[in-house]
Amino acid sequence: MVSLRFPTAAIPRLPPTHAPNGVAIATTVATAAAAAAAAAASLTLTAKSAGRPSPHPAPLWTSLSLADGAAPGSVKPRTGATFPTEAAAGHRLLGVGLRKTSVLGLKSIDVYAFGVYADGNDLKQQLKEKYSKFSASELEENAELINDTLERDIRMTVRLQIVYGRLSIRSVRSAFEKSVGSRFQKFGGQDTKELLQSFVALFKDEYKLPKGSVIELSRESNHVLKICIEGEEVGSIESKLLCQSLLDLYIGDDPFDKNAKDDIHENIASILKS
Repeated sequence: MVSLRFPTAAIPRLPPTHAPNGVAIATTVATAAAAAAAAAASLTLTAKSAGRPSPHPAPLWTSLSLADGAAPGSVKPRTGATFPTEAAAGHRLLGVGLRKTSVLGLKSIDVYAFGVYADGNDLKQQLKEKYSKFSASELEENAELINDTLERDIRMTVRLQIVYGRLSIRSVRSAFEKSVGSRFQKFGGQDTKELLQSFVALFKDEYKLPKGSVIELSRESNHVLKICIEGEEVGSIESKLLCQSLLDLYIGDDPFDKNAKDDIHENIASILKS
């Protein structure tokens, strides 16, 4: 059974902050690092997995390390989109990425930037006991950790910020219908047509998505998916399959952005070991 809800609460948006510029090239990196440390405690923008080889180079803007007590701030991908290090309800930023698509297989278009957040306490309560015997490096290589994150009742949010100025809500509806529908099949869902249509129907034609618009997709307690567009809650659906399928697009086996998924995995491991 699909449970639909239509409250009206709005989610506040945090203003971005900017790290100061240095004077000389030789001191810029050190100055920026010190400023970031002062402004965001243990938020660090570093090369991914320092001290051990990485299978692919990760852009600086997607490499994050978040420990307990990180102060509010922002991360800016190359698209110019900004993401607070803490979202509503205290959810903490785990990684940022970019959703791309191609036109006729020739031209690549940046559609939206995204940030994935999670409740640190939920991660620890749901996962720490099972994974306490593993080291941080072992957790970073453990695929089952991501599977459990998808499966368990952990509050998470995917924040989308539109970067393609000509994106229509109809395109968003069509894209989610295709991608989420394929995940329903992956997780063995049956008779899911009504559930899928209930989800995509929340993206109504009345909503406009100019560049910079924000969509938030949040898994609340008891596997309730809440959808907000520009701070307005447009509806919610109680379905474990829907929550799992949607999050799989960003942190599953075949994610929209592999670098972002790796950063998210690394930061989940870091939270569990903190």
